[in-house]
Amino acid sequence: MVAPTQITYRGRFAPSPTGFLHLGSLVTALGGFLQARSNHGEWLVRMEDLDLPRNLAGAADDILFTLETCGLHWDGAVLYQTTRNEIYFEMLHSLKDQTFLCGCSRKELQYNQGFYDGKCRHGIPFGKTPRTIRLKVPDQIISFEDLIQGSFQQNLSKEVGDFVIKRADGCYAYQLAVVIDDAMQNITEIVRGCDLLDSTPRQIYLQSLLKYPTPKYAHLSIITNTLGQKLSKQTLAKPIDKKNPLPALFQALQYLGHAPPLELLNEKVETLLQWAITNWQLSKIPHVFAQIE
Repeated sequence: MVAPTQITYRGRFAPSPTGFLHLGSLVTALGGFLQARSNHGEWLVRMEDLDLPRNLAGAADDILFTLETCGLHWDGAVLYQTTRNEIYFEMLHSLKDQTFLCGCSRKELQYNQGFYDGKCRHGIPFGKTPRTIRLKVPDQIISFEDLIQGSFQQNLSKEVGDFVIKRADGCYAYQLAVVIDDAMQNITEIVRGCDLLDSTPRQIYLQSLLKYPTPKYAHLSIITNTLGQKLSKQTLAKPIDKKNPLPALFQALQYLGHAPPLELLNEKVETLLQWAITNWQLSKIPHVFAQIE
């Protein structure tokens, strides 16, 4: 399913259109863009819009427009996950020997703090209705070396449990869709937020089952507000000022461990980005972001 390619570097930015682009998501986009451009590679944009109930009308177009005003121009066409259900169905079917139907609700899982205890692995208990499709996981440690966070490992069986790859509402789960799309888009390196670090072993395991290559990973720290909450729509993060994105780009570079000259605040976006590409070093990115005034 994955065509061979000669591309040496291909990265991606994959926002969910549940809100507008704010500083936290700009840092992720900028980090991935600079890593790709400094490696003379391609940088793609994929709209992860599978979670239809959470999608905000107009958010996808606004995100793309904001990226353009910030000078973060992507390669190729934007991929929308909602157009790919047939592919997800095909790949889910190929995993039928490793999956099972589950009748457990989210409320039940809350008692186990989100950990799945395998209640339906050998058959749904009497009286329960099939809700989700889960992937069986082995009792083994999945480990990888993150380019920013260092060594990370997880025993899927003991720390996560068999996880959902098709949801109760009929949507294909993030874990399945992201693995398929990264492979089919020939992504060689993934720069994303540290809130997804815990998902990576699940994705690496799925890659092994589907015989996909495993890309490199670089997980950026998360920007928080003064209350220690992740910047998001839920925490009222402010959208990027599309009329004047330069200050936000400048601040994003500072979070990423780079110190652009102050005079660049008086230049064009393109000038700041060219400085950033020329001076970009992944090794400068801090493991944890400090608050920047």
